[in-house]
Amino acid sequence: MKLKKVHSAFIATVLACSLTVTPVFATPAEDQANLEDQKADAQSELSDLQTQLNDLITKANELELQLIDVGEQITQAEADLEAANAKKEEQYEAMKLRIKYMYESGTGTAAVEKVMESGDITSILTQVEYSQQVQEYDRNQLDEYVNTINEIEDLQQTLEEEKSNLESLETQYQEQQTELNNTISSKQDEIANLDEMIQEAARKAQEEAERKAAEEAAAAAAAAAAEEVQSGGETTNNGGTTGGGTTDGGSADNGSSGSSDSGYDAVTGNAIVDRAYSKLGCAYVWGACGPDTFDCSGLVSYCLTGSYTRLGTTYTFMGWPQVSDPQPGDICTSSTHCGIYIGNGQMIHAPQSGDVVKIGPVQSGMIYVRY
Repeated sequence: MKLKKVHSAFIATVLACSLTVTPVFATPAEDQANLEDQKADAQSELSDLQTQLNDLITKANELELQLIDVGEQITQAEADLEAANAKKEEQYEAMKLRIKYMYESGTGTAAVEKVMESGDITSILTQVEYSQQVQEYDRNQLDEYVNTINEIEDLQQTLEEEKSNLESLETQYQEQQTELNNTISSKQDEIANLDEMIQEAARKAQEEAERKAAEEAAAAAAAAAAEEVQSGGETTNNGGTTGGGTTDGGSADNGSSGSSDSGYDAVTGNAIVDRAYSKLGCAYVWGACGPDTFDCSGLVSYCLTGSYTRLGTTYTFMGWPQVSDPQPGDICTSSTHCGIYIGNGQMIHAPQSGDVVKIGPVQSGMIYVRY
């Protein structure tokens, strides 16, 4: 009876143990798969952000082209206004000379009085008609030039307002680009972190697989040994346990040697820098490409070629061959600004409206390209 009670207690204990809830943990392989999914999602988000940034850069380039065009129109309007004012002054001086001549020569009232005394009505009418024609001519000329000046001034004001609106839009684009770049950088950091976690999970999965393989091999060897003992046979070593030769998993050194841009020409580079120095202090004007006023891409175009013609916009320069070891005479550029690199982290550039060509530090986010 006592033995039966002990047996029953043993069975109850076994049943209780079998009903104990065992927590389920994700395996390293499952962790790795989960992290791979997270990385794929992050890469998809990064791709969308990059697409948004590319679209914004394209819009910024179109805006820059508009600003260049409006700047050129403003410059032309200013020249036309100056010419119209000069012509108005010429006309005014000519009119004063005619009045002075008529007064000094007596072709005005005195001449009319003489004709009146002669009694020749035809001469009187001719003289009066002549005087009226001169006056009408002067009046028409004056009105014409006043109207021209007013039209040019109105056009200039309209263009200035349009330029101001475009510059405001450009500022918004730059802010959006900065925000997108920051978001992209954060997403890239997230992906890099996931990569590290994936590598760690893969390492753990490999260790888990090796541990299981070793346990299975040990269990198989123990089972074989037990079978031999039971059969009374001699223990034989059929090749033994494969020693699990260690795999040399050393990562390959790709030797990412920095490319030395042998195409650099010091003479050409120095000539480009010399041209940049020669324009220090010149005023910034949108759409200008010299000789005394420049915008950023206009200045870079002049420095590279020595002629006052535009090679392109900042968007154009972004597509040129990029260099990893910038030299004096290379171009520092982003999607919104550019300058000439002069060494020691400095560049010569035309910064913005109201400023002048000056020396300044290479801006964050710029790349270096070579002409």
